[in-house]
Amino acid sequence: MKTGLLLSGGMDSISIAWWKRPQWAATIDYGQKAAAAEKRSAAQICKVLRIEHEVITVDCSALGSGDMANTAPNAHATTSDWWPYRNQLLITLACMRAISREVQTLYIGTVKSDGESHRDGTPEFVRRMDDLLASQEGVLHIVAPAIEYTTAELVRTAAVPPGLLAWAHSCHKAEIACGNCRGCNKYLATFAELGSEYSSVA
Repeated sequence: MKTGLLLSGGMDSISIAWWKRPQWAATIDYGQKAAAAEKRSAAQICKVLRIEHEVITVDCSALGSGDMANTAPNAHATTSDWWPYRNQLLITLACMRAISREVQTLYIGTVKSDGESHRDGTPEFVRRMDDLLASQEGVLHIVAPAIEYTTAELVRTAAVPPGLLAWAHSCHKAEIACGNCRGCNKYLATFAELGSEYSSVA
């Protein structure tokens, strides 16, 4: 069974890449401000792990909201980094390519904290997306293997080498980490939780 991964180049998806070793990965440039850094990170991970890598480019920047689009947050936003239906969009775009690559299972890097701030990070959302895909052409399922883990728990479970995790780009605002967005805060908090083994990376 061929597996794929929606690979953003952040800590969660890098950990899934190391843990699950998919044969194929897709990184999506949808117009987010940190796209170039995310693509570099993902490409390096795929090179090291010998994963077939594709970049899908679809400019949705005009539809963005908040930190990732460098615009005022949408009126429905619960956090500064909320982009309307972003995960639904990214999963759909990745699956559109994955189905033509004969991928049967697409991993996504959703972790426990995602569901605490966004509806599209909950187990219910993942189940509904999987049901939707299963009702359509092809045999394709999405799986969130770390949805019950925190990011630190995922890193430990996957036993990700510190040198590999050093490639992660988590900033929501820029190609060089800004240090003051939700992505950067999560990055620093995770390394603090991981402790001395990873202290040189942060």
